[in-house]
Amino acid sequence: MQPLPSSKGTELRFQALKDGLTRHGPQTVHLDVTNSCNTNCVTCWDHSPHLHTARPAAWKRQRVDVKAIAVLLDDIQSLDSDVARLQNVIVSGMGEPFTHPDIYALIADIKARGLHLSIITNLVAADVEQVVALGVDALLVGVQGASQESYLAFHPNFAPAHWTKLNAQLERLAAGGTVDVKQVQVICSANAHELSAMIELAARTHAAQVNFKLAGLKEGTEAVRLSPDQRRSLVNASIPQAKKRAVELHMPTNLEVFAAQVDAGGDETAPISDIGCFVGAFYARITVEGTVLFCCNTEVVVGSLSTLPFSTWWRSARWEHWRRRMREGRYLESCGQCGKVNQNAAWSARFRARHGDAAWLEVTGRGPKAQASSSSSPRRGRALPVLS
Repeated sequence: MQPLPSSKGTELRFQALKDGLTRHGPQTVHLDVTNSCNTNCVTCWDHSPHLHTARPAAWKRQRVDVKAIAVLLDDIQSLDSDVARLQNVIVSGMGEPFTHPDIYALIADIKARGLHLSIITNLVAADVEQVVALGVDALLVGVQGASQESYLAFHPNFAPAHWTKLNAQLERLAAGGTVDVKQVQVICSANAHELSAMIELAARTHAAQVNFKLAGLKEGTEAVRLSPDQRRSLVNASIPQAKKRAVELHMPTNLEVFAAQVDAGGDETAPISDIGCFVGAFYARITVEGTVLFCCNTEVVVGSLSTLPFSTWWRSARWEHWRRRMREGRYLESCGQCGKVNQNAAWSARFRARHGDAAWLEVTGRGPKAQASSSSSPRRGRALPVLS
């Protein structure tokens, strides 16, 4: 059997990464379409009521023009014409994408291009019938609780009716059976006691998977940081119990990655020095303002679409700077809260299995060449052992 294009494209990018080259465009592009949101999650860096400084109202009103997105996708698709072409689009925002008035026209255009489409959403504002009819491939639904109590604690401006609607939306998607629904549970002090119940909710609503993520906190959202007792309870009881429940209910999870996040300690949520950063070969994010990001970290800016098209930035010296820096293991402090930790962990394991330990150590900043080239620029954190 011939490998699927997505698998072949991944292997071609791995080979280019091993060779230290950029031969192909991104496999996945992440598009922010609006800064507006219908809720105020307590962990959110943009809308939380705990922020020391609230975002300006003008910023919250910003949204993309869908015609500009069409031009952008034309440009990105021009980078490759073989199996390494763009394959996946993620639509989200610094807010809720389904608050964009033209979201369904945008979805229709992306699907007309034959691209796999995932949408990151809290689902409350979505028209589920249109989502199904337009052929959306996947939804990453931020649930953030397993009970009305924890759900409302995480979303202070929501009411019991929103919890009821979310459950109805999940049940409708389960009945349709055509959309791959993954439930996302960002864990903080408001919901850390519900891991097993979250798995039960996912099983009851026929989710494809549950992804757990330790909340990355800053600028006031530290107010919902796990207490020492909660962290100990997660390690000693809740995570082992949740793993057992997931096996019993045949529910796929990322609990191994989540456990590593909790073990990282402090405000870190990602053992990035153990995993490595593979984003530079696969992924890009573009904000509503047209800022081109290396990853989902808003500190790692490549450039702006107001000055150059995406295709030029992708092969620019600026992007190569960030690729080289991450390959050498010279991470930013904020990389300790990597938002792509699940994807990086998967790419890291796959690359290691395909190319072996020596190449894996080299592309994660621990091989002789990488260490020699970065000797004048200290790596973030301590030297870490190779994971088994």
